[in-house]
Amino acid sequence: MSRRSKEEIAEIYQKMQVHICKELELADGTGLFSEDKWERSAGGGGRTRIFEGGSIIEKGGVAFSAVYGPTPDKILKKLKLDKADFFATGVSIVLHPKSPMVPIIHMNIRYFEMDNGEHWFGGGIDLTPHYLNGADASYFHQEVKKVCDLYDDNYYPKFKDWADDYFYIKHRDETRGIGGIFYDRLKPVDDIEFENTLQFSLSLGRLFPEVYGYFMNKNSQIPYGEKEKTWQSLRRGRYVEFNLVWDAGTKFGLDTNGRTESILMSMPPMAEWEYMHEVESGSQEEFTQNNLKKGIDWISFAK
Repeated sequence: MSRRSKEEIAEIYQKMQVHICKELELADGTGLFSEDKWERSAGGGGRTRIFEGGSIIEKGGVAFSAVYGPTPDKILKKLKLDKADFFATGVSIVLHPKSPMVPIIHMNIRYFEMDNGEHWFGGGIDLTPHYLNGADASYFHQEVKKVCDLYDDNYYPKFKDWADDYFYIKHRDETRGIGGIFYDRLKPVDDIEFENTLQFSLSLGRLFPEVYGYFMNKNSQIPYGEKEKTWQSLRRGRYVEFNLVWDAGTKFGLDTNGRTESILMSMPPMAEWEYMHEVESGSQEEFTQNNLKKGIDWISFAK
């Protein structure tokens, strides 16, 4: 089997975007995606699909891009790469639900290649509940681990720790949510490993609507009030802080002169910052905040 071309990988990821959007529309029941095609002046472009009119999803985006051209000096320096043109393609997703009882979810699968032969895969999936539920956390991590184990028994523990470190809000000393997996610069050594790594990323793509459909169906029925909505807005604020201060994908997109609207589609529709906010002792808010830590065994958490 010969290695797939970058154009073929871009086409495969574009089809994954279509699959995920269809599944999310079915799970929501009323909302639909609107499409925005765009071009990058330096080379390439993309197709951003934004979710509108949903009964469960308040704001969401499923973005596909395939961009190319001279690699910006800032990227070369940061990644310690030799000067050469680049090609990058992938699918990136963030969904913000109406209900504070439904978690925020993010996924990204991507491929990067340079004219000098440098190439790698990256990606991940993570969950950010406004209210931590042990059974939900265990379910999510079990499902992610199942996918990882199909390809390599070392993937889940390695990539789970990587996610804990990556999705960490340093200035708050807390994780963005309950993590998941994160990986970057996976460099296949031969054509067989290349295909295996590609298929791993596609398996994560197929997992995405399955696990989020589960949460949409189950958690959207849980009652909530103004207290829970206020807490949701505060947690969304932390999500914004991570994406704007620490997220490498946001920085890469902006540094390569990507489309700003598509890059910042991950922002929630509304967020709040309350000066010196203190959670109530013994509350579910305190329980959630106290468990936004690295190194938690989420699979066993509910047992």
